[in-house]
Amino acid sequence: MMTIEHDIKDIKNRNKQVESDKAWEVSKTRRFTIALITYLIAVYYMRILGIEDYYFHAFVPTGGYLLSTLALPNIKRIWIKIIN
Repeated sequence: MMTIEHDIKDIKNRNKQVESDKAWEVSKTRRFTIALITYLIAVYYMRILGIEDYYFHAFVPTGGYLLSTLALPNIKRIWIKIIN
């Protein structure tokens, strides 16, 4: 009987971890962090290349990332309808 209780506890702990991972995947904090890192890397790269107004131009890849994260849930919904 002890094994079953232990197994149930392990399953509950695993489920808790999976729920936390899923929450992180869809969180605004994650999106903002990735956007910020993308922006900083783009600024650095464009500065090295000598591009004028690199602070402004670095918004292009960052904006692309943010737009894609906004569009993907809608695309996923349509995809699910098509395959079902």
